[in-house]
Amino acid sequence: MGNYYIRTEDILTDDLLKLFVESIRDRQIIDAIKGPQPVVLVGSRGVGKSFLLKVACAEQKGTFAESRVFPVYVSFTKGSLVQFAQPQQFQSWMLAKLCNAIVRALGREGLLVQPPKEISILAGQTSSGATTKTPLETVEEAFETSWKSPDAYVDTRHVPDIDSFKEAIEDICRQLDIKRITLQIDEAAHVFIPQQQRAFFTLFRDLRSPYITCNAAIYPGVTAFGDTFQPAHDATFISIDRDVLDSGYVETMREIVEKQADSDAQKAIARNGRLFAILAYAASGNPRLLLKTFLKAPKVSSSEIDEIFRTFYRSEIWGEHSILAEKYPGHKHLIDWGRNFIETIVLPEIQKKNLISLEADKNTSSFFWIHRDAPIGVKHALQILSYTGIVNEHAQGMKATRGGIGTRYSVNLGCLFSLEAKPSQTAFEIAKSLSIKRMTEFGANHSSYVDLASDLPNLEDVRINREALTSQLGKSSNVLDITEWQKRTLRERGLNTVKEVLLSTEEDLQRAHYVGVVRSRQMRNAAEAAVFEYLSG
Repeated sequence: MGNYYIRTEDILTDDLLKLFVESIRDRQIIDAIKGPQPVVLVGSRGVGKSFLLKVACAEQKGTFAESRVFPVYVSFTKGSLVQFAQPQQFQSWMLAKLCNAIVRALGREGLLVQPPKEISILAGQTSSGATTKTPLETVEEAFETSWKSPDAYVDTRHVPDIDSFKEAIEDICRQLDIKRITLQIDEAAHVFIPQQQRAFFTLFRDLRSPYITCNAAIYPGVTAFGDTFQPAHDATFISIDRDVLDSGYVETMREIVEKQADSDAQKAIARNGRLFAILAYAASGNPRLLLKTFLKAPKVSSSEIDEIFRTFYRSEIWGEHSILAEKYPGHKHLIDWGRNFIETIVLPEIQKKNLISLEADKNTSSFFWIHRDAPIGVKHALQILSYTGIVNEHAQGMKATRGGIGTRYSVNLGCLFSLEAKPSQTAFEIAKSLSIKRMTEFGANHSSYVDLASDLPNLEDVRINREALTSQLGKSSNVLDITEWQKRTLRERGLNTVKEVLLSTEEDLQRAHYVGVVRSRQMRNAAEAAVFEYLSG
């Protein structure tokens, strides 16, 4: 089989549009990102948030000569490593990061041949003369390596305040004939660090101006917006989902795989279209899950499909969820309760009803409903399950059979199919008969909520302290979401912990067998992306 891109970070900018499989929903999202109103993309890992942000950037660059709207993509993924004593220091890192990204983006597009004097503000310099490293690049690097020396002082006096930043952007836009700059901020706020979330959304709101549009990608989960940001007024929130009920769902997911597949893989898909459809449905709209499971089933055979449900959807995906309890002990009660609720109560109940429905030739379901007056801990637990992609919020304000109002959720179809004895034989019929009208209902006082009503942490006070970060950096590199070959190569080079991988260089990897310059860079990028994803949750 050919090489597959599992993460957007691994894809060259020039290849993005070649791999883009456009759906009606994706086009709507991209057009919203390119528009003048701030947008916040919400989605679990692997659904395509980064990809859509980068596609929007690529399209805006292609039309810049006519539209004069200039896109800047910047990732805040390294925020998980930033150590700071005061919230203002995190804002300084964010502003330094944005300034450096804007200067680099303008420079790459050849717009700084005769740079406006205001560029010096974004570089933290008193003049626009070029230097090896600008003061703000030094600030950014100092914060992102602060995990090595948490008590080290970071000089932020060159970082502009928000007003100076906005004024500089306005003057730059006027002088370079730019209508506005769109900031596409990826990995915007660490989902489990409330103080970072509040600082980010405060900055997000404060940067709004006629010359700046901020867009951001975040995970679903426990989110603290702070006192100044109002979700209903300060941005348009868009949930990224590919609805398995859409008529063209399987074809879209198939094209995503075929864009990267070699001829043998394409033939296997064509020969076993029904089995591939089961894989596509199991991914529940998540391209990364589909690509990862497809790599485990190169022949798309029934035995391979059944094995994927036994190993990946019955074990691995739950393991990724449960490991959050080790990384964030303040959330342990919610994480453990959520897994138990879905795994031992919701899924078996849905499976039992589906069996009866199939025998009676009626519609099946992957949906359940939670009353709006259920304990708040239930909502938080389901948000974390949404973050890991096991649950998806489908619709709010839904009326149940007895007139109650609540939220309808869907479970990951792969987890549901994994309860079948032979998923390769039964999963397709379940998927093809799905209906939102058949949902399992859980009222405001369901007996399963009892354990959650007590011992609920104060989520606003949850902190990731230095000891917790040190613990995660010391974990085995085997926890990283990379291929087995990559893990083996890391071990061969003595990179046995997350910290050692983070500190490694391309030269370290080139000392491994069969790893040259190009491959070492690709592997280094993939390993680094996996490290930051692991540290962020």
